[in-house]
Amino acid sequence: MTTYDTERIMRTITITGTRRTGHKTLAEYADLFEQYLGPFAPAAHFYIGGATGIDSLALLWLADQTSAPITIVAPGTMGQQPDEARGAVARSRGRISEIVELAAAELRAPAYHARNRWMVDHTSMTIGFPRAAEPSTGTWPTIDYTAEQGKPRLIVPV
Repeated sequence: MTTYDTERIMRTITITGTRRTGHKTLAEYADLFEQYLGPFAPAAHFYIGGATGIDSLALLWLADQTSAPITIVAPGTMGQQPDEARGAVARSRGRISEIVELAAAELRAPAYHARNRWMVDHTSMTIGFPRAAEPSTGTWPTIDYTAEQGKPRLIVPV
């Protein structure tokens, strides 16, 4: 896809991915993000779930390496998010355009799925980073929901 294509087609992008990222180095994730998020960054606004793993790593990379607008979406409040996620948001605060707190009454799977659907509903594309050979509790349903909505998705197994 050329830069012209990304500017023409993709304006808002959901990022979803595994929370378990310890099997790769930070440099390997930086390379993946450069390759798969970098081409979209000049023209896109990214929506990230504000969780640990890919969410936090992608947030930090986007905040450090691009000037793209970033929206963080929490299923409840940011105060309920894991320490790693709150730390990434705090370090990136000056680069975050908006934090959306969906105020779920109970933080269980349905709240996280609702958060992911909310992001897909508010964006034009999803980039998913599922853990290669493992089932996912949120990444694949988000990618599948994107497909059901007739929106493009880019899948980058990690």
